[in-house]
Amino acid sequence: QVQLAESGGGWVQAGGSLRLSCAASGRSFSDTAMGWFRQAPGKEREFVASIKWSSDTTYYGSSVKGRFTISRDNAKNTVYLQMNSLKPEDTAVYYCAATPPRNPWYFFRRTEYEYWGQGTQVTVSS
Repeated sequence: QVQLAESGGGWVQAGGSLRLSCAASGRSFSDTAMGWFRQAPGKEREFVASIKWSSDTTYYGSSVKGRFTISRDNAKNTVYLQMNSLKPEDTAVYYCAATPPRNPWYFFRRTEYEYWGQGTQVTVSS
């Protein structure tokens, strides 16, 4: 079992930056793949980024690639999402997710993740 708690959301003007954090507890964190998804009102939950348990491989959704960076600190049991050059269309509730290692791992699918946080709101104004 893994418990996830997101923080760092808020309000920012377009072009600004925010860093989200997700603190994990429970299962061995270093043996867990992590991901970020987001959901805007009236839309489906969308893949944002993910990072493998070994930290050597990251994946990004096409809408955030080049602007967002996912990273993890296994010593702190925390995964981060650095969001730069934010746009109004980035406004959403951002969710942290976790899964034990899978092979193959379809990192962009919601169903690949067993554990979810409660979400943190990010609002980008124009």
